[in-house]
Amino acid sequence: MTVFRVLAVLGLMLGHVSFVEAVATDDAFLSGYATGVLNHEFKLDLPPLVVKEGVITLPVGSLKADQQTKAAQVLSEIPGVKAVKVSSASSITDPSVAPQSATLTAEAAELAPERVVLPTGILPVGVLFKPFLADPRWAHFSTAYRNYSSNSFTGRDSVSVSFGETLPFYRANIGKSNLQWETGMQAGVFSDFNLDTQSNNLINSDFTVAAYGSLRSGRFSAFGRYYHQSSHVGDEFLIAQYQQATNFQRVNLSYEGLDLKLSYELPYGVRVYGGGGGLVDKDPTNLKTWSTEYGLEFRSPWLINFASMRPIIAADVKNFQQNNWSTDLSVRAGVEFENTNIWGRKLQILAEYFDGNTPIGQFYQNRVQYMGIGAHFHF
Repeated sequence: MTVFRVLAVLGLMLGHVSFVEAVATDDAFLSGYATGVLNHEFKLDLPPLVVKEGVITLPVGSLKADQQTKAAQVLSEIPGVKAVKVSSASSITDPSVAPQSATLTAEAAELAPERVVLPTGILPVGVLFKPFLADPRWAHFSTAYRNYSSNSFTGRDSVSVSFGETLPFYRANIGKSNLQWETGMQAGVFSDFNLDTQSNNLINSDFTVAAYGSLRSGRFSAFGRYYHQSSHVGDEFLIAQYQQATNFQRVNLSYEGLDLKLSYELPYGVRVYGGGGGLVDKDPTNLKTWSTEYGLEFRSPWLINFASMRPIIAADVKNFQQNNWSTDLSVRAGVEFENTNIWGRKLQILAEYFDGNTPIGQFYQNRVQYMGIGAHFHF
C-alpha cells in the first residue's frame, strides 16, 4: 500500500509538471503565432507578444486608432486564446526573458489602462461580467466553515457549500467597436449544514437558475438576468425541530425576479459596482418587491512571488425592502493562487465576515452575524 501511495504521488507530480510544460509550450506557440498574424495583417514589425495561460497582452501604442479594435478582435479569434488584454503601452516585454530596463513589464502593464477582448461565437471561454467576490449568493463552486456569534436554528457552527457557475452560450462584437455582448445561463445550489448535530443535519438548500445577458466595453460591464429562486428545508432539520417541539414555521419561499448590475474597473485592481432589482412573482405573496446591491473589490496587481498568489479584499452590501432597507454586509479577504489554474478556474482562500439578515433563504427574516473561512473556484 505504501509503495502504491508513493507511485501515486509521483504520478501526480509528473502529471503536474507535464501540465505546466504544456501550458508554457502553448503560450510560446500562441505568442509566435499571434505576433505573426499581427505583423502580417498590419504590416508591422512587433516583438513577440506576451502570452500567459492563453491570455495575450496587446500593446496598442504602436497601432493606429482604426487598427486597435480590429487587432484585438483578430487575436481573440485565434484558437486557444482565452482573452486579449489591450494595453495603452507602446511595447510590453516579458520580464522572464527581458532585461530589467524593458519599456514595460507584463506585470506593470496591469497597472496601465487596458481593456479586455474575449473570443466570440458559440460556447465561448470566459465571461464578460466578473463575479462578485463577496456576494454570498453568487453562483460558483465553494465550501466554507462559519461560526455564528449566537445560537439559532442553524446552530453556532456550520458548513456552507455552493455548486454553480455562469455559462455563456453565445458572444459577439457589436460592429467595429470594442463593445461585446453575450447571453447564457447562471445556475447555483447553496446548502448549509449544522455541525452541532450528530449527523451534520442539512439545514436548507437554495436553488437559483437564471437567463442572463451581459455587455462589456473596456473597463465597463453590465449584467442583467431573469431568475428563479426557491428554498427547501432539510429533512433532518425538520425532524429535529418536530422532536424538540420548537416554534419553527416553514415558509414556502419561491419567487422570480429581474435585476441589473453595473461594474467599472479602476486602475490598480480596484472595482466598483452597483445595481438593483425587483420580484415579479412571489410566494408568499406579501414579500416586498425591491432590493439593491453595491460593493467594492480590490485584486492586487502585484503578486507575492514566492507563492505566486495575489491578495484580494472585497465588500458587498445588500438592502431589501422586505427587511426595511437594513444593511446586509459581507466582507471577504484572502489570496488567489495564480499557479493553481484548474479547468479555467483559480483557487481562492478567503476569510469572511457577515452581518445582516441571513442569506439562507428559509430564514430571511433572521438577523445573524458570523465569521468563517472558505475555498472558492471562479472562472
